[in-house]
Amino acid sequence: MSSSALLLPGQPLPAELVTPPLPQCGSGCYELNGRMLASVIGRPRRDGAVVSVIGREESGNTPDVGSIVIGTVSRLTPQQAHVTLTTSNDRPLPETSEEFVGVVRVGDVRLTERDKVKMGECFRLGDLVKAKVLSLGDARSYYLSTAANELGVVYAKSEAGNPLLPLSYQEMEDEITGRVERRKVAKPEGI
Repeated sequence: MSSSALLLPGQPLPAELVTPPLPQCGSGCYELNGRMLASVIGRPRRDGAVVSVIGREESGNTPDVGSIVIGTVSRLTPQQAHVTLTTSNDRPLPETSEEFVGVVRVGDVRLTERDKVKMGECFRLGDLVKAKVLSLGDARSYYLSTAANELGVVYAKSEAGNPLLPLSYQEMEDEITGRVERRKVAKPEGI
């Protein structure tokens, strides 16, 4: 059993983690009759002289309905923007083999004039987007919304590759060339 294997309560910790010098039990495990056993569902870890089992709650957070998430636009269609999520409620998401992906549908981009939304004018590939989780969606993605003043693109680069600065809720300006590009801009913090 490798040290990254998922343990159930009562299962012994892997031998490579409890080799001499014998470690102390940390959180998520206990000693019984000279054996170290998991007390929670999680992954075992040794940090110096302490072994522990890190459960889902301790390993990081996962987005839930109402969470504010930040991610990068990874795919764009006329009907939706796919966002690879990196943080939820200002905490990094756990690193897993599967990415956390959210979808902003055309009707969830803004509160007004929803019928006039053009995804290509709101987001571009690589834009950093702040959004709210509407629902857990399907098995592949969360449904997200940017329909609030403080939600939308928080960082973007121009077609020339220069950083863009917010001008209004619908425009950003290339700080080098002065060229204006359309985006669904998040209201900058503190304004």
